Formats: sequence, structure tokens, C-alpha cells
Amino acid sequence: MKVLVIGGGAREHALCRSLSLDPDVNALYCAPGNAGIAEVAELRPVDALDGAAVAGLATELGADLVVIGPEAPLVAGVADAVRAAGIPVFGPSAEAAQLEGSKAFAKDVMAAAGVPTARSYVCTTPEEVDAALDAFGAPYVVKDDGLAAGKGVVVTGDLDAAREHALACDRVVIEEYLDGPEVSLFAITDGTTVLPLQPAQDFKRALDGDEGPNTGGMGAYSPLPWADPKLVDEVLETVLQPTVDELRRRGTPFSGLLYAGLAITSRGVRVIEFNARFGDPETQVVLARLRTPLAGLLLSAAQGTLESRSALSWREDAAVTVVIASHNYPGTPRTGDPIEGLAEVAAEDGPDTYVLHAGTRREGEAVVSAGGRVLSVTATGSDLAQAREKAYKAVARIRLDGSHHRTDIAAEAAGAV
Repeated sequence: MKVLVIGGGAREHALCRSLSLDPDVNALYCAPGNAGIAEVAELRPVDALDGAAVAGLATELGADLVVIGPEAPLVAGVADAVRAAGIPVFGPSAEAAQLEGSKAFAKDVMAAAGVPTARSYVCTTPEEVDAALDAFGAPYVVKDDGLAAGKGVVVTGDLDAAREHALACDRVVIEEYLDGPEVSLFAITDGTTVLPLQPAQDFKRALDGDEGPNTGGMGAYSPLPWADPKLVDEVLETVLQPTVDELRRRGTPFSGLLYAGLAITSRGVRVIEFNARFGDPETQVVLARLRTPLAGLLLSAAQGTLESRSALSWREDAAVTVVIASHNYPGTPRTGDPIEGLAEVAAEDGPDTYVLHAGTRREGEAVVSAGGRVLSVTATGSDLAQAREKAYKAVARIRLDGSHHRTDIAAEAAGAV
């Protein structure tokens, strides 16, 4: 198989790494990619939001499968353009991707499908915003209706801050606060059959102890030793399958990666949000544990043949990923700083510990920072404590001026606190 991956972050590096290890893949391309992805895939330039350009590149390469990583190209209809060119693509149509592209649309689908979620109001005027904030009280949960790269949600006890965020959005969803730990559960679907992956937990806040501003994610781990063993089956039955069935019933079947962000509340599992693609940084730990070869799995989803596949196979190992972020992230990040220590990790830490690139580029012989989240240091071990120890050992080898990372990723789950 020839596979083309669209995107250039750590999620795409994780996808490319898994695809490069798949014996069925004999040619792997990534557009536009990054400095780390270049080590496992051939990079090509492309405007990831231009469906015609992506379809043209896939045709030129003779790709047997296109995998679209980020949400923005999916919402922009890039998967539709590739499908129209007759090439199998892993990723939903623009209409189905509205599950992530519009919080209000997702709430409507969940209501029709009977999926448990937070009570909410969709607001477009200051008066509606004030009424909704008053109805739910603190802590306030305010979500930009559209795509916001993981930064469109504010959870705060400060009424003025909640109102300010709401009024900065054209359309906003204000909902009740959900207590309890959060879980990310991915599922691969062809629009009918749904194959859930193993759950993961990510860390959204910038600083240790879940302090500081929201980010796109500062680390993740899998499995979840504290979670109910029946969690995946329950979420498949009450959330994932009903959502896929409802979208098919509407004539907008969802084919690709359905990501359910869940709260395990005192009243049971509730959906916080849906995404229409692999999550970052959870993908890094979930794919580290997946034994089933990835390319055939994604192709089956693209071709509508998931029903014929056997159950997925998983490693017993645990996985931890720690994100190294650039100076000032999640504010405007400083870029162009040289990254040192990557060769040391590759030489010293063995195949079970590796660095996935997010915001990097090559300048001559040097690799420099090129985004807010720069690297995802990922390790597997016999349990979370060992995986964690390996990951942080590698983090300590990496030097990036002004960078920061959390020191408590998976600490509680591993029994380290």
C-alpha cells in the first residue's frame, strides 16, 4: 500500500510511525509533515485545507489510502474531494465533521440519538448568554460553537471571564459543569460498524496540578487502571454506536475516527464533546499500545468493510507521553529555537522510548521549534510507573531554551503521588 498522511503535528508523526512499522505499507508520504516525520515518511508540500490540491497530490502519488489528521481540513471538505477523485480516505465528510465543527450540531445529534451529555443552551445574543450563565451558575462552562484548536472552551468560576469569552464568540454553547475525571475514547468506524480503541486520559491545563490556562494537551497516558473494566463496552453501547447510527439515519454517515471526550460523573458517563479525528496527545499513547497493523484497519474503515475485521489486538504495556512546549505557550509561542538532545534519546533510550515531533522544522543540520507544542516524548513500559520513568528520563535529555513541560503526567494513576 501507498499511504499519504495529511498534517504536520505529533498526532501525524504518531500515525506515520505506526504506518511505517506496518509490513503492508511500501510507500509512505506526509504533507506537509515536519522534521521528525521526515525520518519515517517522504514529505511533500501541500495546502492541507485545499481539497483539490490534496486530491491532486494523492492522485500524482498513486496513493491507495489518504489519512487526514487535523480537524480543519475535514471541516473544510478535504475528505470529500479525495473521495470524489476515487481514492479511499480515512476521515469524515464535511457534513459529518460538523460533529466537531459545531458544538450546537453535536448537541442536536446527541439529543436525537439519546446520548447522555450535559444540559446546554446555544446563545447568540448577550441577553441569551446572561440568562444561560445565570441558569447554570458556577463553575461556568463556555464553548465557542466553531473550531478553536482546542482552546475554545473556558471553564471558570469567574462570571466576568465566562461572559467575556461568550461575547467574543459569534455563537456559543453554555452548559452545565460535569464533575468527575475525563476520559478520551477513540473509535474507528466505517459509518456502520464501530471498533473502539483503548481509552486514554490527557492533561489539558498548562501547569502541574491542573493549574494554568487550557492548552491543546500537555500529556497523556493509557491504560486507565482506575476505570471500570466495562467502560469501553458501555460507551460503545450508549454513545458511539447510537451517534454513528443517527448520522447514518440523517444521510450523513460518519466514516473515520470518532473521538468521544467523556466525563465519568457521579451520575454516570456523559459526553463533553465529540471530535472528528484522532486526538493529540492521546493518539501518541493509544497507537503505542495497538498491536493490530494500522494501514489495513484504516483502509477497511475507508472502504466500508470493518465488519469483516477481527477484534483489535493490544499490547499489555502501558504508555505515557509528555509534551514539551515552547516559551509562552499557550500564548503566542516563541519559535526558531534550536532543539538539542534528540540524538541522545535515540541512542540511549532504546525502541521503547521515542520523540514524536509536533512543531518543528529543519534549518540546515539543526532542528528548531516551529510551534507551541514542540515535541511529544513517548515511552512504553510494563506499567505506568515504568513508562513514566522512561518518558521523563528522555525529557531530561532534551534542551530547548525557554521550554516547559508538566512533571505530573500520569503521576496519580501510576501511584507516584
